[in-house]
Amino acid sequence: MNLLVMRFSAMGDVAMTVPVIHSLAQAHPEVKITFLTRDFLVPFYQWMPKNVTCIGVNLKEYKGVIGLERLYRQLKSYNFDAVADLHDVLRTKYLRTRFSIKRTKVVVIDKGRREKHALIGHGIEYDYLKSMFERYQETFIGLGLFFPLAFQDYKMKAMSRKLDLPVSMSSKPCIGVAPFAAHECKVYPLDKMKEVVDGLADNGYHVYLFGAGKAEKEILSSWEREDVESVAGKMGGLTNELLLMSRLKLMISMDSSNMHMAAMMGTPTLSIWGATHPKAGFLAWHQSLDSVLSLELPCKPCSIYGNKPCQYGDCRCLANITPQTIIDKCNKMI
Repeated sequence: MNLLVMRFSAMGDVAMTVPVIHSLAQAHPEVKITFLTRDFLVPFYQWMPKNVTCIGVNLKEYKGVIGLERLYRQLKSYNFDAVADLHDVLRTKYLRTRFSIKRTKVVVIDKGRREKHALIGHGIEYDYLKSMFERYQETFIGLGLFFPLAFQDYKMKAMSRKLDLPVSMSSKPCIGVAPFAAHECKVYPLDKMKEVVDGLADNGYHVYLFGAGKAEKEILSSWEREDVESVAGKMGGLTNELLLMSRLKLMISMDSSNMHMAAMMGTPTLSIWGATHPKAGFLAWHQSLDSVLSLELPCKPCSIYGNKPCQYGDCRCLANITPQTIIDKCNKMI
């Protein structure tokens, strides 16, 4: 089988495809897999089995129907036997429809939108939903490709890579802190997170701060002190961030892409959940509930993706977690 797999965003969702595609490729070496995603996310796929190829595209070059048709015509030349849509958005709907017109077999992920919507405001009452890893896996089962989720992590592969990082590794135990997320009510209050960072440094750890963009870079730079170092804007690309993460004792992250990246690299992750809830299926690979901080409030989750404003206006799901609670949890995990 010559298989096209599509998932363009978000960053964390693409990272979550890695354990599944790796497991699929190992179980079915006879299947040629081409993974289509955004160009800056291609480094996620650099350690894949040989039967996996990753194609990265700049979506700005394929705007509108005309752009998508041009992308389809480029993909058509690969003569795919089947297409797996792991995204199910307008772009991928167009592309998969064009393939299906030519009688290429198409399967589409079931994101469980109805079950997730029912979870809103009922996190205390409801059971855990199926993970996204399982939903990705089930999509390929629709093509008759059965396989176990056998992926471990990329720590050994990363550790064998010679480091040429723009930052030096401290001899102290190293912790990563990624304090940002896409939406306000997914971000632990920054003044309190700075207390966490200072407390960890005072406890003998070296802390690396992860972020992206000008505003985040400026905030993290202002936090720097002895044993607190911002790597935002310094790493020269995603590969170096992954390599650094592989060498950490622990990553502290919101419900964001960083927890999935760290898990991919075999680094334990302490994730802090605000407006969202781990029951929605977005826990990191091999992440246990012992490594999750999430207050059980009747209003949680107020949305699945954290993009709705807090009905109380105070994001109490995060504000009521003390910095010392996070520090104690880190010490226990390490």
